[in-house]
Amino acid sequence: MFSWGENIRDGFGLVKSNGLVKANTDSCLNVILTKSPIAHLSAGNKVVAFIRSNGKVSFACRMHEYKDGRRVTWKLKGVECREKILALSCGDTHVVLLSEEGRVFCLTSASNDPRPVGNLNQVIQVACGDQHSIALTQDGKVFTWGQNSRGQLGLGKGEPSTSSPQPVKSLSGIPLAQITAGGDHSFALTLSGAVFGWGKNSAGQLGLGDTIDRPAPAPVDCLNLKKTIAISCGVEHTVVLTKGGLVFTFGSGRYGQLGHNSLRNELRPRLVAELWGAKVTQIACGRNHTLAFVGSFKKIYSFGHGELGQLGNGVKMDQSVPLPVQLPQDHIDDLQIEQTFAGGNHSFALCSSAKESGKGLNDSRVEKMTQTLDNDIIDRWILQCDSTSWEKIQKEITETFSSASCLNGSFLDKSCDKHYQTSLKHSGLDLSSARMAFQKLAEKDKVLAEVKNVVHRILLPSLSKDPIGVEGLRVYLIIPELLRVLLKQQRGIDITEAFVATVLRLNPDKLQIHEVICVLLYQLNSRLIPTEGLWSTLSDSFFRTVVKAFHSLSAEYLQQMAVKRCDHGKSLKKTFGLLQRLYDVNSKRRRRITVDTFHVNKISSLFQSKLILDLNSELTELVWDISGEDDTYWIESEMILSKIKRYKDNIFCLLKDYPCILDTEAKCTVWMYAFDQIKDCHEDIEYGWLSDKSVKVDRETLLDDTFQQLRKMTCHMVALKVKFQAENGVDEGGVSLEFFSLLGRELLTMEPKTLEVYESGLAWLTTDDGGVTDEFYLLGLLCGKALFNQCVLNLCFPLALFKKLLGLTTTLDDLKELSPTEASCLQYVLDEDEEVVEALDLVFMDKGQELTPNGEELPVTMVNRKKYVDLYVDMKLNKSVQSQFADFENGFHKGCPIQTWRMFLPEELMTLLQGDDNYEWDKLRENAKYQGYRPTDDIIQNFWSVFTEFSEEQKKKFLTFLTGTDRLPRGRSLSKLQMQITSLGSTDADEYYPKAQTCSVTLCLPNYSSIDTLQEKLLHAITHCDVFGDA
Repeated sequence: MFSWGENIRDGFGLVKSNGLVKANTDSCLNVILTKSPIAHLSAGNKVVAFIRSNGKVSFACRMHEYKDGRRVTWKLKGVECREKILALSCGDTHVVLLSEEGRVFCLTSASNDPRPVGNLNQVIQVACGDQHSIALTQDGKVFTWGQNSRGQLGLGKGEPSTSSPQPVKSLSGIPLAQITAGGDHSFALTLSGAVFGWGKNSAGQLGLGDTIDRPAPAPVDCLNLKKTIAISCGVEHTVVLTKGGLVFTFGSGRYGQLGHNSLRNELRPRLVAELWGAKVTQIACGRNHTLAFVGSFKKIYSFGHGELGQLGNGVKMDQSVPLPVQLPQDHIDDLQIEQTFAGGNHSFALCSSAKESGKGLNDSRVEKMTQTLDNDIIDRWILQCDSTSWEKIQKEITETFSSASCLNGSFLDKSCDKHYQTSLKHSGLDLSSARMAFQKLAEKDKVLAEVKNVVHRILLPSLSKDPIGVEGLRVYLIIPELLRVLLKQQRGIDITEAFVATVLRLNPDKLQIHEVICVLLYQLNSRLIPTEGLWSTLSDSFFRTVVKAFHSLSAEYLQQMAVKRCDHGKSLKKTFGLLQRLYDVNSKRRRRITVDTFHVNKISSLFQSKLILDLNSELTELVWDISGEDDTYWIESEMILSKIKRYKDNIFCLLKDYPCILDTEAKCTVWMYAFDQIKDCHEDIEYGWLSDKSVKVDRETLLDDTFQQLRKMTCHMVALKVKFQAENGVDEGGVSLEFFSLLGRELLTMEPKTLEVYESGLAWLTTDDGGVTDEFYLLGLLCGKALFNQCVLNLCFPLALFKKLLGLTTTLDDLKELSPTEASCLQYVLDEDEEVVEALDLVFMDKGQELTPNGEELPVTMVNRKKYVDLYVDMKLNKSVQSQFADFENGFHKGCPIQTWRMFLPEELMTLLQGDDNYEWDKLRENAKYQGYRPTDDIIQNFWSVFTEFSEEQKKKFLTFLTGTDRLPRGRSLSKLQMQITSLGSTDADEYYPKAQTCSVTLCLPNYSSIDTLQEKLLHAITHCDVFGDA
């Protein structure tokens, strides 16, 4: 062993004088030749401790110090410990020991009898600062004890010092590779290279960019993706080593211990440039000096405080750049340096002969990391679960699956070190291996059952609601793979429900499944977790697994409600909520799974549940007292009806908040229910004092009459009723359909102009609003009222309008739909090479308007062309019509007071307003009913023959004649339209034309004498009849 620094003269009492060899250099370095080799050591400010190869411990304490500050006397003491010691760490004056059994003991200079520290067991690492200590257990828990004056225990703000170990709860679930401590600060390093620091930060030793102490672990974000593999701490400085051999330092630079040729403090990790290319393999920190070992060169570099010779350079002075320690060449040629140590004002290098290289440290003494699950363990469980080893296996399963740290550190993607890239957008997991692992566990039912039991009973309740790092969220990606195999066996409902509750318990600020699970669940709260995180980056297969887990649970609840008298409303709210959040995550993914994956197909059963059926049965079984003397019937029936309504209202509220689970038809059902609710609430208004307040209009002055009456209208909570002047039609829906159909044509030609028709045939808000007062507001009001009245207002708006109403971002694809030529020019700018783009001589302008400040002077280049296109689209679809759309949107909200329309997708909302143009003409005949006729009558056969021969345009005219519009609202498509053909009953049938009752979709058809007469009369009716008679 090489030793240099304080007390080099007596070798700490480890050997007699003949075993202490003064190196033949100017470095003041000793070669200590012990009979029993030193396997491990640690040094503090006033104590140095050694572990010999047989596990025995001895430690040296500084016994005396002269007034001039020179420390001269050290006394070596043997330690009486019944357990073999594997590792130790020194503080300022105390030593913490770790035994082979995983127990922890503490030594002080006053005694050589180690005392147990609390009830710690299964400890795998220990570390000491000056006055505090840290322990890491096999299952990933971190415990601290000692002084907490600067927050070095990491227990949170205001926590006192303590002599008994306390758990650092904020590190719960984080798979750790190393713990370490300096003077009054501490660090933890994860398996994937994330670094957390806490405690004193007066010199920037936490690397957080400031000098504010941290009472709890804080992530050192600037070390992310650096592949950190080791950390060492001095009293006020910190050194970090990466897998690539780079060294970063930060904190106090007072003595040059940061190695930057400067005495300046560094508040953030800074690369030690002088060690660039050297590929450092080990680092160690003394109190104010640093060692860096380059294994390939057999060189140890030192820098920092050197007053006591701790730099090994022969000159007892400080050094601010790394220089080699002057190791004795006559010894180093025959030895391999196994490990370097530093502490206090001491430096050491443990060596072995070249033949025994790699054996200087027993494998058991190499720092152990949090345990993880691997294929070898699973194979052993599967093979031995039926033997006498089952009890031991059960214990191992409990230890493994009760620990979030263990699972979060398992199944890492180690190909090309990908797990070191862990971030909000990359989980660092190889989920394929996780899937295979759980599939293998499923081969033995008793093993899988035990895993399920431990996860359900212990792991899920223990998960932190406030994890501090992405690695702590991996468990939320792994557990769905367990749920997947359990649900396949029809036995995962209870644990899936528990998992849902656990996810919903997460702090929404941490649950960034958009920016974090965007590692998980798309911010699992309405503020959306940084939910662009891990779930958003899963492959299709694994993301679909997560979705299906919650989907299956929702379907199971619905099934139970259909066959049992139970109300799973609260549980469904949780599962629907998670599906909605995952749906939002999906919308952020580059490759999205289809939206129908989220649809729960048994939604209709909510309105026909066992509870509803039983209540209806109770209602029919009530006996009505004909005498009227007993009010029991009315009281009980009212109670039952109230229960039914309350249940349906709750279901409606549940569904409208989670539209992702609904297909379009289900959304329409919820939409209709919302309309009925509004209608019931305002029934007295609609049928009472406002019953005669229909909108009365003249066909010749339709638009002006409409605008005039809308301006006077104050209540928009009732459906619009329309009355055409001099016509007898009563509006039961059909008159309104025609009213809005006619308005759609007139709005396109109105003055002042509000809409402009583009080359695509689509209408967009005009940018020239000269002369316009409230017309944009009225346009929006009419569109909203059309939607509220469930009528069609076919203005052929582009999808962009509906995206804007829903608060979604418009893109170049939206401009392509509206103005294909304009958009193709922009696409050309994006696609062409640099020479072509520059030759176009474009600047950031559009029709005299600057797209950005000084846009007239800013040329479009390869670098900024994407920004140019984005700004152009934004100008065209947003900024140029900003005030016009604001008025339109205000009117739309007034016209349609039911905000339930927000649950529709833009495409669905567009179809609701503009109607369905999917004409399934054959369905019209299939669904037709007859009154006064039979399907086999000649007149009916002739009618369908004539209708079949109609052109597409003539069929649309017939549809307008029958219903009032040629585009039917969503939910009233031809596949659902039930036309009734009834006989007029006239004796002179050939003298009459067909009539239509639009509200009831009834065709009154005379019994014509021939097919030719029928064709003539029907064509005349659908071509020339624009006035409602029987509506």
